[in-house]
Amino acid sequence: MARLVVLGGAESGVGAAVLAKVKGFDVFLSDSGQIKSEYAATLDKWGISYEQGGHSREKIFNADEVVKSPGIPQTAPIIRELREKGIHIISEIEFAARYDSAKKICITGSNGKTTTTTLIHYLLQEAGLDAGLGGNIGKSYALQVATEKHDYYVLEISSFQLDDTYDFRPDIAIITNITPDHLDRYDHKMENYAKAKMKIARNLGTDDCFIFNSDDEITIGQLDSIITKAKMLPFTQKAQLEGNGAYLQDGSIVINYNSHRSSFPLEELSLKGKHNVYNSMAAALAAKASGISDESIRLSLKSFSPIEHRLEPVLTVGNVLYINDSKATNVDAAWYALECQTRKVVWIVGGTDKGNDYSVLRGLVKEKVRAIVCMGVDNSKIHAAFEDLVGSERIADTLSAEAAVQQASRFAEAGDVVLLSPCCASFDLFKNYEDRGEQFKKAVRQL
Repeated sequence: MARLVVLGGAESGVGAAVLAKVKGFDVFLSDSGQIKSEYAATLDKWGISYEQGGHSREKIFNADEVVKSPGIPQTAPIIRELREKGIHIISEIEFAARYDSAKKICITGSNGKTTTTTLIHYLLQEAGLDAGLGGNIGKSYALQVATEKHDYYVLEISSFQLDDTYDFRPDIAIITNITPDHLDRYDHKMENYAKAKMKIARNLGTDDCFIFNSDDEITIGQLDSIITKAKMLPFTQKAQLEGNGAYLQDGSIVINYNSHRSSFPLEELSLKGKHNVYNSMAAALAAKASGISDESIRLSLKSFSPIEHRLEPVLTVGNVLYINDSKATNVDAAWYALECQTRKVVWIVGGTDKGNDYSVLRGLVKEKVRAIVCMGVDNSKIHAAFEDLVGSERIADTLSAEAAVQQASRFAEAGDVVLLSPCCASFDLFKNYEDRGEQFKKAVRQL
């Protein structure tokens, strides 16, 4: 009986452990921290041996193969030791795909991947197709392969999940864009991060599709680094295409696919803003490649509801609209959030800085932002970047969602938008971006 060791006891790791158990492995899970009670209960239910609070080398180094959870960096001592011993390390995505014959639509990118993933899943479901949703969103892919059966999987896949893939091959691979993010995990080299993203397309075959943003310079710059036989489906807002792909014409998204031309009016899209036009293009291309009719695509693009924590309208209070964009954890995401606003903005920003360059936001801040509320432990970079644009009397520091919302309500005037789009990670004041978004929404409801 082959021995599989899983490192990490959260959603990804526990899903991989359950799949290993179902497939007859001698499986052991190890977590250096404490395993949440719900995950421990799942391991107990399936009779899976595990440890928490540290790694027992003697129980790990006898593995035939190791599944590493995406949150564990490559520099972790246990990972270095495993590599020195020549023990093969793979990701949960790689492991699960070995046992899955479903069609896989896989989405990666620095921004827009969650919206694009959930939109594609919605398009498939509305068309009557049996599709699972997973990866970096919802239930783990491995757990679904172990306990469910779907004809399609729509998977959001992070660069961390792609790091330990080798033979993994989607049927449709999508890269929404590549902008600086998570560089601390890639030796602070953009090239390393970009190459990790491109792994999603490296095993594509002639029957597969590669959907990509041809307006994104970094993505285009990386195309030569992969040899792909796949059908290339670019999407663009800057040009009109002759061959397969998506572009804008006369106020509509135009899709060319296999000599068929489809058109979807922008005014009908439920998702607004330039960034969401890109997301809708990618999703519509994936839907056409999956055989979905034009009418079904049109109706679904019109009826889709925005995802939680991504430009999510919360409430209008005193003729001021409060928007929760807590998922905007980098500069590029915040740029899109500001760019699509048509009213004056009181911007709530801040958190754990990931080496942000705020200079690209100055034009939008000058044009659209009335006042800034900093919500973080150290806001010095935000002050340095924007205080001269809004004035020292219209930039404030807070240490909680409640205080931030109250301060924003004082700055806001009738007709304004209060936008939580933090540009930063959440870990200085919150458990994660979801916690930050929930606390923001609670504070708004208490106004």
